[in-house]
Amino acid sequence: MKRTLGLLLVSFGLFVSGFAQKKQSSSAGNSTYLTADTSKKSDIREKLVQLAIQNPTYEVADRRVAIADQELSRTKTKILGQITIAGNVNEFTINPPENGYNTLYPRYNIGATLPLDLFITRSRDIRIAKENLGIAQAERNERYRVIKAQVLTAYEDYLLAKQKLEFQSQITQDAFQEYKQQERDFSDGIIEQKEYNAGFKKWTQEQSQKIEMQRNLNVIKLDLEAMIGMPFDELLASYERDKR
Repeated sequence: MKRTLGLLLVSFGLFVSGFAQKKQSSSAGNSTYLTADTSKKSDIREKLVQLAIQNPTYEVADRRVAIADQELSRTKTKILGQITIAGNVNEFTINPPENGYNTLYPRYNIGATLPLDLFITRSRDIRIAKENLGIAQAERNERYRVIKAQVLTAYEDYLLAKQKLEFQSQITQDAFQEYKQQERDFSDGIIEQKEYNAGFKKWTQEQSQKIEMQRNLNVIKLDLEAMIGMPFDELLASYERDKR
């Protein structure tokens, strides 16, 4: 009986120890967060994605995976809570007779009780927990793809808006120079009021377009900053330093 109890306890100990070691190694190799490594000269798009996935919306998806993983672990170890071990000893084992003779056997009884459907329900619950973990991981992966597409699209919008603003700035500058020349010509009586007014109108129109494009560029930068959680100009400055 002692040997049977010992084997039972050793088996449970090996089961728990093996599972804990497997869980520890699995957790160490499944980190889901990607952190920006400023020591490497990587493309700025990579840095944008790395910062964007630290957004709270992605963190929620990551925590759901952690919850599902913990639920799977709890399901696997639930078997230990359903096993009942009981024992009893007779009176002469506790208080042996004075003559030293014990006529009652067995001196003790030890046994374990397992529910009949223990292994069936455990297998089913583990499959369900694994499916829930898979669903959480799929949702996290989908969220990663969405965030990546959003931040990279916003960056392409930034590049487009920046280039358009540069072109418009040159056009506005040319219109301003033309207007100043017409202003001098009007003062010298070379051109009439109508030509002077037309030059001024053209310059103000180009200037208005430049102001609108500058506003659009600023809005795109604000969208990027909301995604990456830091000033966009600060990120650009850091990227330029890393390139040197």
